[in-house]
Amino acid sequence: MSNATSLPRSSAAGLVQARALPIVSAMLLGVMLIAGTGFVSISAVHNAAHDQRHAIGFPCH
Repeated sequence: MSNATSLPRSSAAGLVQARALPIVSAMLLGVMLIAGTGFVSISAVHNAAHDQRHAIGFPCH
């Protein structure tokens, strides 16, 4: 068996890091939007975040 199509070890590690950064960033942004907007004093934003938390089953009471 030939392993000619596999990436070198350093390229594979770089590829994993390049894919992980956007995924982790998106997750952190989502957590900040859902959890963080509950503390906003603007009632429309707070109510929208509250409804979204209920929709995804996030405990908020």
